Amino acid sequence: MGNPTHTQIALVTGAAQGLGQHIAQRLHAAGFKVAISDIDGEAAQRAARALDASGGTAMAVSLDVAHRTDFEAALAAVVDRWGELQVLVNNAAVTRATPVMEIDLQEFNEVVGINLGGTFAGCQVIGGYMAGQGYGRIINMASLAGQNGGTSTGAHYAASKGGILTLTKVFAKELASRGVTVNAIAPGPIDSPMVKALVPEERLPTLLSAIPAGQLGDADFIGDMVVQLARPEAYFATGTTWDINGGLFMR
Repeated sequence: MGNPTHTQIALVTGAAQGLGQHIAQRLHAAGFKVAISDIDGEAAQRAARALDASGGTAMAVSLDVAHRTDFEAALAAVVDRWGELQVLVNNAAVTRATPVMEIDLQEFNEVVGINLGGTFAGCQVIGGYMAGQGYGRIINMASLAGQNGGTSTGAHYAASKGGILTLTKVFAKELASRGVTVNAIAPGPIDSPMVKALVPEERLPTLLSAIPAGQLGDADFIGDMVVQLARPEAYFATGTTWDINGGLFMR
């Protein structure tokens, strides 16, 4: 297949709201057709209609990333609708703000299963399809929490995001020879519903004072970084993690 010269198709998980919705919007604005997937199918429908009421360049897919079969069904739905799929953004994630010494194993496994397990399933199912096509772009949403142990997020969230950094390298090595790149983006605190839910308003000044850049990150900029990694010209970037964290973590 090689580098596509026509409109590309992107599937974004957890895209009905928050950062995932911004990513879907930026991909759509850049000319991609976008499949908005979410565990909340009705919310995915609303988000898809907001992008394109006619349904020509946006579609909704109900997808629970904790289930491999959901990825298989989502891939089949997109291919049935548009004939192909070139881009996957593994964005869906959950966290709990439970103190580390109070997290029970069930809660730990649930968060890691969704965040890390969902990324694994997406890379395996859709990465395998892309390898068969000879082209693909996978972008995994990691986090600063996976690099510095987290601050407001739970230990299970931080551990799962650290695992995503490693999985990105594993799949990058596995798929590189077949035209598929796999990269990660590790945002710091973004101006998003998740951050605002985890950080009470009275603690926000303290958070901002700890960020060298002095402000929260911009969700649309994260979306634009996804667009860059999703382009055919990004063939030489694979196995990388792009840090966007206001200077909180440097290497």
